[in-house]
Amino acid sequence: MAGPELYTKHARVWLPDAVEVWKSAKLLKDYAPGNQTLFLLLDDGTEVEYKIDPRTNNLPPLRNPNILVGENDLTALSYLNEPAVLHNIKVRFIDSKLIYTYCGIVLVAVNPYESLPIYEADIIHAYRGQDMADMDPHIFAVAEEAYKQMASDQQNQSIIVSGESGAGKTVSAKFAMRYFATVSGSSGEADIEERVLASNPIMEALGNAKTTRNDNSSRFGKYIEIGFDKKQRIIGAHMRTYLLEKSRVVFQAYGERNYHIFYQLCASSHLPEFKNFKLGDADDFHYTNQGHNPVIDGVDDVKDLCNTRRAFSLLGIGESHQMEIYQILAAILHLSNVEVIDHSGDRSSISTNDFHLLVFCELMDVPRDEMARWLCHRKLQTTTETYVKGLSKSNAVNGRDALAKHIYARLFSWVVGCINNVLKSAIKQHSFIGVLDIYGFETFDTNSFEQFCINYANEKLQQQFNLHVFKLEQEEYMKEEIPWTLIDFYDNQPCINLIEAKLGILDLLDEECKMPKGSDGTWCQKMYNNLLKQNAHFEKPRLSNSAFIVHHFADQVEYQCDGFLEKNKDTVNEEQICVLQKSKFEFLLKLFVGNDKATSYTNRPASSTKRSGQSQRGNKKTVGLQFRQSLHLLMDTLNATTPHYVRCIKPNDQKVPFSLDPLRAVQQLRACGILETIRISAAGFPSKWTYQEFFCRYRVLMKQKDVLPDVKQTCQNLLKKLIQDENLYQFGKNKIFFRAGQVAYFEKLRSERLRRACVSIQKTIRCWLARKKYLRMKQSAVTVQRYVRGHQARRYVRFLRRTKAAVAIQRNVRMWAARRRYQKLRSASIAIQCFFRAYAARKMYYKILYEEKALVIQKWVKGWLARQRYRRARAHIILLQCCVRRILAKRELKKLKVEARSMEHLKNLNVGMENKIMQLQHKLDEQHKDVRELSERLNAAAKIHDMERERHCKEIESLQRSEQKAKAKTERLPSLMEQLSFLQRELENTRGEKEVLEEQNDVYKEQTQQVVEELNMKNGLLNDEKENLNQVILEQKQQLTEVKSQVENTEKLQEELAEERARYQSLLSEHLHLRELHKDLKEELQRRLDETPSNVDLPLILKLQRRVRELERDKQSLQRHLDEKEAQEEEAKDVEEELTVGRAELDLESLKRQELESENKKLKQDLSELRKSLTSENSEMLPPAVGSTTYNVLLEQLDSSNEELKLRKEEVLLLQSHIVRQEAMKYKDSALGEGVNLNLSEVPLFQDTDRPTDIHTLNEDGELWLAYEGLKETNRVLECQMQKLERQHGERYEKLLEEVNTLKQEKEQQQKLLAQTLLLPEDARIEAGLELEITRLTLENLELMEQQDKQDKTIVNLKKDLQLYKSRVEEFQAQQRKASISTNSPAEAVSIPRKEREYQGMLEYKEGEEGRLVKSLVLDLKARGVAVNFLPGLPAYIIFMCLRYADRVNDDQRVSTLLNSVLCSVKGVIKRRGKDFDVSSFWLSNMSRLLNCLKQYSGDDTFKKHNTAKQNEHCLTNFELTEYQNVFADLAVQIYRRLIESMEDTLQPLIVSSMLEHETIQGVLGSKPTGLRKKSSGSPEDDSVTVEVLLQQLGLWHATMIKHGMDSGLIKQVVRQQFHLICAVTLNHLLLRKDMCSWSKGLQIRYNVWQLEEWLAEREPADCGAKEMLEPLVQAAQLLQVNKKTEADAQAICNMCTGLTTAQIVKVLTLYTPVIEFEERVTTTFIATIRDILKDREESSTLMMDAKKVFSVTLSFSPSTVALETIQIPISLKLDFLNRI
Repeated sequence: MAGPELYTKHARVWLPDAVEVWKSAKLLKDYAPGNQTLFLLLDDGTEVEYKIDPRTNNLPPLRNPNILVGENDLTALSYLNEPAVLHNIKVRFIDSKLIYTYCGIVLVAVNPYESLPIYEADIIHAYRGQDMADMDPHIFAVAEEAYKQMASDQQNQSIIVSGESGAGKTVSAKFAMRYFATVSGSSGEADIEERVLASNPIMEALGNAKTTRNDNSSRFGKYIEIGFDKKQRIIGAHMRTYLLEKSRVVFQAYGERNYHIFYQLCASSHLPEFKNFKLGDADDFHYTNQGHNPVIDGVDDVKDLCNTRRAFSLLGIGESHQMEIYQILAAILHLSNVEVIDHSGDRSSISTNDFHLLVFCELMDVPRDEMARWLCHRKLQTTTETYVKGLSKSNAVNGRDALAKHIYARLFSWVVGCINNVLKSAIKQHSFIGVLDIYGFETFDTNSFEQFCINYANEKLQQQFNLHVFKLEQEEYMKEEIPWTLIDFYDNQPCINLIEAKLGILDLLDEECKMPKGSDGTWCQKMYNNLLKQNAHFEKPRLSNSAFIVHHFADQVEYQCDGFLEKNKDTVNEEQICVLQKSKFEFLLKLFVGNDKATSYTNRPASSTKRSGQSQRGNKKTVGLQFRQSLHLLMDTLNATTPHYVRCIKPNDQKVPFSLDPLRAVQQLRACGILETIRISAAGFPSKWTYQEFFCRYRVLMKQKDVLPDVKQTCQNLLKKLIQDENLYQFGKNKIFFRAGQVAYFEKLRSERLRRACVSIQKTIRCWLARKKYLRMKQSAVTVQRYVRGHQARRYVRFLRRTKAAVAIQRNVRMWAARRRYQKLRSASIAIQCFFRAYAARKMYYKILYEEKALVIQKWVKGWLARQRYRRARAHIILLQCCVRRILAKRELKKLKVEARSMEHLKNLNVGMENKIMQLQHKLDEQHKDVRELSERLNAAAKIHDMERERHCKEIESLQRSEQKAKAKTERLPSLMEQLSFLQRELENTRGEKEVLEEQNDVYKEQTQQVVEELNMKNGLLNDEKENLNQVILEQKQQLTEVKSQVENTEKLQEELAEERARYQSLLSEHLHLRELHKDLKEELQRRLDETPSNVDLPLILKLQRRVRELERDKQSLQRHLDEKEAQEEEAKDVEEELTVGRAELDLESLKRQELESENKKLKQDLSELRKSLTSENSEMLPPAVGSTTYNVLLEQLDSSNEELKLRKEEVLLLQSHIVRQEAMKYKDSALGEGVNLNLSEVPLFQDTDRPTDIHTLNEDGELWLAYEGLKETNRVLECQMQKLERQHGERYEKLLEEVNTLKQEKEQQQKLLAQTLLLPEDARIEAGLELEITRLTLENLELMEQQDKQDKTIVNLKKDLQLYKSRVEEFQAQQRKASISTNSPAEAVSIPRKEREYQGMLEYKEGEEGRLVKSLVLDLKARGVAVNFLPGLPAYIIFMCLRYADRVNDDQRVSTLLNSVLCSVKGVIKRRGKDFDVSSFWLSNMSRLLNCLKQYSGDDTFKKHNTAKQNEHCLTNFELTEYQNVFADLAVQIYRRLIESMEDTLQPLIVSSMLEHETIQGVLGSKPTGLRKKSSGSPEDDSVTVEVLLQQLGLWHATMIKHGMDSGLIKQVVRQQFHLICAVTLNHLLLRKDMCSWSKGLQIRYNVWQLEEWLAEREPADCGAKEMLEPLVQAAQLLQVNKKTEADAQAICNMCTGLTTAQIVKVLTLYTPVIEFEERVTTTFIATIRDILKDREESSTLMMDAKKVFSVTLSFSPSTVALETIQIPISLKLDFLNRI
């Protein structure tokens, strides 16, 4: 369709505007070709006529439909033009608060001048692995695209960040580097990412400054290469800098600052380490006070210096080097204050006593006299001699400033080199991502050499950008196999040739620098002669001969030639450099070591021979040449990489948050190449649609017969039918390509078709409604007419009667009114005459008065004028006299000059001058001291005066308040007197009444006294009863409060236990991960030692080993803490049960005592057997050797047995005391029970309050007293335990403090050593690392030797104890044998159940066969296929049955070997194949089953009550495996987390596609017309994933877990974690994708959530908590669908969205985007209302949900019903070496 045909009535266009750049208008009439005028209506209602230029016939640009406004990608707009781009950015930035927008391959970033919560770690994880086309524009999306392409294409990448000062370039580059540091990890040292990021504060301090446009402007360009290894992990970085603005060191414009580091030093000058620098405020130094603005609002320079120093330390730059850097910076500040004294002629000098010169020379350690001399002199050389020439004051000051600039530039280069050395990696770099932070196009009122270089760099970058954009367009067309023609784009190569070609600007500048007497003027004339007519991009200004104009790609810029040569040569006095090189300051000498000629242009003699001068100058490099070479190197680097572009826009110059100046924005869009990208896209096919998307959107334009099974053919037929010109579209393989404006044309056709359909429907419905309404109205009208006509006839008769009466009344009323009017007019006339005559008389009087006063004024004015004339005449005479005297003085001066030329006269004048100068200086110092003292006194007096004044003011205010109070009291005095008299009268009346009442009262008292006495007696009895009851109630309340406090403590302990469990599990996973990493690094280290032993980084290994040891200690401490918490919880539960349930009966207590005695005897027997095995000489196996592992284990078992024996004794004593007390109670009468008056009916916990009971029946036989005594005993035991726990806690706390102190000392030593080694070269670093490792091993060996000595001593003592125990045991056994012969001992009855050889359910294996068992049962077992057909948990049962055999033979070595082998093998399997869900699920179920078996058969009463009698016979008897239970629990937690990780890896790609992107019912509402961004090369275009695919995956996992026999509790927790992940990922992507926030998408989400809930209802019970995990997602979907207009809607939204934070609600409302024309956007007023309502809600301020959150897993006990003796071993397991007993 032709372009002019789109200009129809109601079409919207853009008109140019001087203020807003572009204004929107609407066409009032259709446009026909040939019309010269467009009739338009502006948005404000103004009608205008737009004249069309008949020569060009260019129509105003069309405006996009509202549905396309706010697009993520500017190239997706139908009309690609400048106003459309500006309007789209404005809508996104101001209305939606979105600062990022795509423009093809470019990311446009607008500076918000406000901190936004869009850069947190959860945002980084949300963008990780996502496609740019799927997410909202963000700097993280660009970084992810670069990282992904580097990984997939194996090609280096670059991110080019550009923009003018204040646009946010540095921040964007910083966030890009933070993204790489977060997502990649490091392969070498653990803090390499922190070091890369730590370079930012250092470079900002040394290279950033405050300008009029930006408070933190980068005054240099930098290119940072972040290196990666083959696994895409950061291994190092390298930085290149460009064109540091050295002139800022010595000069700053008004309102600007020098580099930040100077102000940070001045602000921190009070610190003791900076006292020697003798610094002060920034206003005291010339280099920091020229801008008159030393403070930046909201910036703390002291804090920034701390950050800078911390960054230096993190990069390995020690404190000594830091102080040396600060010393040089302080010296530069003092150099700025060195005063140059001007002398006659071209001479100047500097006093050697200048304070700042003294400090400068002291800090730089250079000779003071030489520095003072060469600052004011220079050396000139001829062919025969060398002589020294003095400098004028201006030249000396310029030389001083040049020296300062040169020193700062050297220091800056040294710091950059040091940073590069620190960030350099010893590992070979596989690929890199470069981040270029460079200045944008600049144009000021006065442009100099710096702006020329900056714009030259931008010309090169723009050329590279244009070529890259054109290349991408060409690749897209070739990929889709469509015919394409060459796109004409702007090529700025002529401008680049003008600058860098032979005889170009830079070439002429370098040639002029080589000339002996070259100047800016001659260089300018050479350019006029050589370039003015030859190059169209060069132009001469009309009114200037010292400037030139260059036509850049963005704009034409006028450059002033003054200073070009000086800045290009970068001249520094060579003698000054020589003085600095004589310094004894080693750090200063380091700065000047190297190629001085290549980095600076020193000042050489101008009159040397031509040949020598040419040879010297030929070796020098000018600044322009250096910059050109570095720029070519940069372009070569960029051309070798895949570039990614970020263009930063400064919205306004006032730094107002979220405010856009259209004029400034358009200037920057033109300068940064955005509009050129739009132009290139518009010249081709900017709109690209897939066939399916086009069919779904424009299905309404087809008839049913036009729809074919082939979607591609259907779309082609429709396009050929609607668009006759085939050049406006092209059919590709997968997409349809449209010219600019065609999508808008289709949208217009679609809207018209929908509008016609709506009109047809409305026509039919309105016809039916109108006919029904007409019939009802006709019937009603007939009835109404009948009644109305009768009513009208009656009304007419009544009207005639009233008319006649009204005529009579009117006649009389009119007469009365006329008379009244006449009387009023007469009285008014008389009053007016009176006032007018008075006014005239007063006017005459005032006139006479004014004339008299005017005469007086004239008299005085004439006198004043006469005096003025006299004064002027006198002044003229005086001036004439002065001129004459000046002429005479000049003549005298000439005579004196002639006399002064003689040397004798000069000597006479100089006699005594030095003494006078010293005296004057001394007087000046004294006067300064007096002034300081007087100012201090004045300040003190002022402070005292202010204090006195404040005190007097307070006293005056208090006196005024007291005066006001007194006045108020005096005013109230009469009223109080009246009240007093009234009250006196009332008092007399009441006295009389009182006497009467007293008489009556006496009579009444006598009557009632008798009744009162009787009542008092009854009341006394009732009071006694009441007191008794109150005592009972108080006691019961105390008991209740104690019970409640214990319950609350129990709940708190449970909460703390849950928190500690979660923390412990997270630390456990981290510890296991680090341990695996440690193993991998060990293997890698060993491999590298074998290959290249010189590349070993031993400090890294030491650091990792130390970290592993710290984590192991943390794990042990947390495990102990967790055990203590669980023990406290169990004790609290036991106490609660005892309080609620009561005491057991006496028979039960006695039975328990017997069981404890039998257990006690059993323990004694075990102890005796143990001692026999240790001391028996005839045993089969030799006793363990002293100091061996077995020996230590036996000692530990012996100690634990003794402790358990003591505990059993205490319990027996306690139970015996209870039994004795209860037996005593039986023989007492019931009076004791009656004496306890317990009103139990008051206690709701024990008895229903509505049912009365007899207290005596409840207290029979003193049961309540017995319970009370038992409770007291329990409390005593608990108190003892609490005291014991407190002592243990104190001891543990002291131990931890000692450990912390030792760790701190070790940490400090390691930091010092690390800082020292980092400064060394690589070979020295390796040697230092080896020495460090040797010293560490030596210290450890010494500590181990000390421990061994201590253990030897303890072993000797234990041997003595064992011999003593041996003799006692032999005596005890002899007595036992004698006793067994005489009578049956109860010990025999206890030992009868210990016939372990008769138990079944054990598997016998030989010693050393644990490896075969583990290999067959763990390593070679396949979880998928073979293991599924077995009994669930079969490997766990087999392992436990083998463990029972080891327990039976009482072989602790076998037990530990078996369990350790199982642990190691399972960990190895999980490490290798843990990403397989089946493997993780299989071993999680088996390890949890093995853990449950260890608990179930441990013999603990807590677990034995769930067993059968046969299962209780299978309990372990010889070993306590509680520690191994904890170890297996940790392993189960590790496997659970690996299971969750594997599940997340599989679910992540499915969630977004199924929950958000897939539409179950397509084409109902249609998708929004948007362009298709290029997918990443690493992401294949797969088929869409539906919710059914997601549910199938969840069902597969659920079936796998059930098949593996996993506990139901674990399955519930896994499902809950799955639903949390689905909700978090879906909601996070919804918050980051503007195209997903629509009404139809909310409907789709709710449908998908319903399917998940249905799946959950079919498989899991409702109490698993998975459904609640989806609540935030459900609320977000409802938020997309509810009304969003009124305040009531806002209140309803706030009440509904309780699971969403305020930030999430506001974000969804801000991103809400209509996909059809009939929807409306959410207004900013409505969003502000939501904020006001939710401002008091207490919640987290984070925007994203934590998708990485893993809930703490609880391994609940689940007893097994499988009998061990019935388990059969399958033959396929190849376990024939196991024998069932």
